[in-house]
Order: sequence, then C-alpha cells, then structure tokens
Amino acid sequence: MHRLDGKVALVTGAGRSGGLGEAICLRLAAAGARIVVTDLGAGRAMMETGHIGTTGEMEAVAGRVRAAGSEAIAVPLDVCDEAQAEAAVQRAVDAFGRLDILVNNAGIGYLISPLVETPAERWRTVLEVNLTGVFLCTKVAAQQMIRQGQGGRVVNIASQAAKSGHRHMAAYTASKHGMVGLTRSAAMELGPHGITVNAVCPNHVTTGLGAVQNEYFAKLNNQTVPEYLATMRERIPMRRVGLPADTAGAVAFLCSDEAAYITGEAMNVSGGVEMH
Repeated sequence: MHRLDGKVALVTGAGRSGGLGEAICLRLAAAGARIVVTDLGAGRAMMETGHIGTTGEMEAVAGRVRAAGSEAIAVPLDVCDEAQAEAAVQRAVDAFGRLDILVNNAGIGYLISPLVETPAERWRTVLEVNLTGVFLCTKVAAQQMIRQGQGGRVVNIASQAAKSGHRHMAAYTASKHGMVGLTRSAAMELGPHGITVNAVCPNHVTTGLGAVQNEYFAKLNNQTVPEYLATMRERIPMRRVGLPADTAGAVAFLCSDEAAYITGEAMNVSGGVEMH
C-alpha cells in the first residue's frame, strides 16, 4: 500500500454514502492520511438534495474514516464559492496544521439532455461546478501548499468523458475535457513548487450518480437497466464496470511518493475501454 502517513487530504464532493468521494477518503485514510470530508451540505438551484452530500451524510463519512482508525473532520463547501474554498482550507490547517493533498471530486453528472434541448442555465451550472469549482479549489489549496514549501498533490476526478464525446452530455463532456486542460496547465505552473497535478479518468461507475445515468440511457436505448449494463460490459475488455475502489486506488498512487515524478497526466481507469 502506498503510504501517506502524516499527510492531510481535502476531498470535495465526498459526502455521499457509496460514492467515489467516500471511497477515496477511506482509501487515503487507510494509507495514513488525515481527511477533510467536504460536500455542499444543502441544495442549491438545479442541484437537488438527493444528489448532494448533506451535512449529516458528510459527518457519517467522516465517522467511518475515524472508525477505520484515521482522523477526519467534515466541512460544508460549495466549490463554486472562493471564500468557502478558502475557509475549508483554513479549517484543514486549523485542525491538522497543514494541507498536502487536494482531490477535486465534486461534480454534476446527472443533468442529462439532448444538446438542442439543454437550457443555457443547465450548461452554466455544470461548467461552474465541474470546471470553475476545480479551478477555485486548486488555486486556494495550491496557495497553502506553496506557503508550506513542501510540495503537494492535486488529483482531479475527470471521466472517460474527458477523452471521448457522449451524446446528451455536452456540458458534462465539455467540462471534463476542460478539466484535463486545466490539469496540464496547473501542472506546468505548480511543478516548480513540488506540487504535482494529475487527473483520473474512470469509465462508468455505478454510484448514486451512475444509477441515474443507467436509468436515463437504458430508457433512451429501449432497454432495461440490466440489459443496458450487460451491453456496456460487452464493450469493456475487462468485462465489468468500474468500482469506486478502482478510482480510489489510482488516486492513492498519484498522492504517494512513488508518483512524485508524474504530473500533467490524465490516467485512464476504464478496464481498457478508453486507451488514449
């Protein structure tokens, strides 16, 4: 296991049970990191509470991290609000003395519609969370890491949609392609400070978000959800969809000393369905 003893990690969008964020928190904690669990906490326009981590759910994730033997706090964070990002980083520093790792996991993937039927406000909401939120959190976290003078790690959770187009997901696909561009530019600027910046690109993972996508595309294809998933598995060389643990393992590696010379990459974790 890649060890992260003494490190402090802030993970956005981590307040949902069974989600990627929770898996990442638990995996980093198992490697020795102390964890700052963040999520929106309450609904906002076009972001229903059923798709965000409430304050209670964040506390539950933090509790599971503590039960596994690590330290954790839960902090509400709207990634689109720079002041809240600054406050979350300060909470990490106040609680644990430092910040070494940022995992930009928060994102919207459930606002799905045909391009010609997508309202401009829906487009703006997806881009704001999935791309502007990553920029703001990276900016603020990098400032703290630079002040510390000991390097750091930023890992952005992108998607197979960062590499290929997907119908009815123009905003999501554009945001994830943009995330890879941001990853590369940030890696160039932050490298001299010893801060690596990488992206992980999972294929489909059936979390709560993934279940919404399953239902939408199964209906679009006139299939049942089991039929849709079976068709998907046939396209994947490994013959299974991704698991949260697959993505979490890649994140842990990129946060470790073993990955100290890897930066600006967009790593596929797709069972072979995406190879570029």
